[in-house]
Amino acid sequence: MSALSDSSSGHNDNSFFKMPTIKFTQLFINGNFVDSISGRRFETIDPRTEEVIARVSEGDKEDIDVAVEAAREALDRGPWPRMAASERAKIMVKWAELIEENAEEAAALDSMDAGKLYYFNKFAEIPSATNALRYYAGAADKIHGKVLKMNGDFHAYTLMEPIGVVGHIIPWNAPSVSFFIKVSPALAAGCTMVLKPAEQTPLSALFYAHLAKLAGIPDGVLNVVPGFGPTAGAAISSHMDIDAVSFTGSIEVGREVMQSAARSNLKPVSLELGGKSPLIIFDDADIDKAVDLALIGIMSNKGEVCVASSRVYVHEGIYDEFEKKLVEKAKTWVVGDPFDPKSQQGPQADMNQLKKILSYIEHGNREGATLLTGGNRVGNKGYYIQPTIFSNVKEDMLIAQEEIFGPVLALMKFKTMEEAIKSANNSKYGLAAGIMTKNLDTANTMSRSIRAGIVWMNCYFVLGSDVPFGGYKMSGFGKDLGLEALHKYLQTKSVVTPIYSSPWL
Repeated sequence: MSALSDSSSGHNDNSFFKMPTIKFTQLFINGNFVDSISGRRFETIDPRTEEVIARVSEGDKEDIDVAVEAAREALDRGPWPRMAASERAKIMVKWAELIEENAEEAAALDSMDAGKLYYFNKFAEIPSATNALRYYAGAADKIHGKVLKMNGDFHAYTLMEPIGVVGHIIPWNAPSVSFFIKVSPALAAGCTMVLKPAEQTPLSALFYAHLAKLAGIPDGVLNVVPGFGPTAGAAISSHMDIDAVSFTGSIEVGREVMQSAARSNLKPVSLELGGKSPLIIFDDADIDKAVDLALIGIMSNKGEVCVASSRVYVHEGIYDEFEKKLVEKAKTWVVGDPFDPKSQQGPQADMNQLKKILSYIEHGNREGATLLTGGNRVGNKGYYIQPTIFSNVKEDMLIAQEEIFGPVLALMKFKTMEEAIKSANNSKYGLAAGIMTKNLDTANTMSRSIRAGIVWMNCYFVLGSDVPFGGYKMSGFGKDLGLEALHKYLQTKSVVTPIYSSPWL
């Protein structure tokens, strides 16, 4: 049984923090907060208490059409793509400053809406968001084409132009970071956009839209339309006047996005579709450090992390000691109210996710894995789950193959490096991996052998604005972060002109 804070029963105890007033619940289109055309609203639920936080305007196809029209007008005739890149950068930096000035409110919105730890939001996720804004602000005036050496009396060069109106569809597990790793490079490139936040977590996106307006981002450049995937999301991916789509979510929905993009105007798509990431621990690793990384790798953000180290492979020579220490530490992990400074794990994002995780735990038990700790819901109110660890897991078990997106770890052992490589790659996913060893040759061989978009050696969860992030295989394609993310919002135009009487060619 994991350690429980006094707030883990889900009572609405606001003694830890003064809850912010919910100010923005309408759609943000063309610089204004407006009701949806249908007038419908949906409830956003506090996962700590299962109570309604607010009723948010529900956007659907008609609202997406209006938002796209505003974005198209801002692209074709507005100032954003036409102003000096250094001026765009100033506005983006101003936006970052406003977010920092309002960091407590932004962090609280994500804790209320998504069950994320407040202090982690304030001191890690919000700074990551503003770092992304500043990074791409710095890149805005460094977008360069090339001069080309042609045969004959011709001069050629390339232009890097904004790809156009972009549709962003972001997930609920990291609302703030997801918002800014999509929006920031698109803004730097000079694009305009329509963003649909997840229906579970719309509040921070609307708050950021308000701050964008205050920072001076022109009307129509950023439009935020909360709604549901089959309506608002489908309208984005199939829209004939959206030029590109960036989506983060499940494989199943990613397929639908691609199909809609292909059936409409063949718009390019970038997809980040989750993972089933392995952490491989060799017998020369520091066991205590490995235990810490393994636990943080799966329990951080209650396991609702696309790169969570949900498969941990431990060399048989240290397996027994590792398992013992891991279970002991997991039992001290504090599950409780995300506003409580003592809490290490808040509630899952919603009831559907809670039920999904518990069903996977049932599968693990039914398929013959050994439940070492956890496995149950915590309390009877709020979507809390115990940190859960299975051993004796076989490669073909559901808990070893499917992305659970919860605090559930599958613990396995290996004998040789070749066996570890084979097991690590035995997945349809390929988003991330971790390696723990003191041997440089082992580290180099493993990092080159594992088919994953990012590989951490003797660390985990280390991301940065300048480090490209994206997957292999069914984890998707296209990069968020790094200059690669900027380039996906740009397109190359070649220009050729004859030259006359040139002294050289």
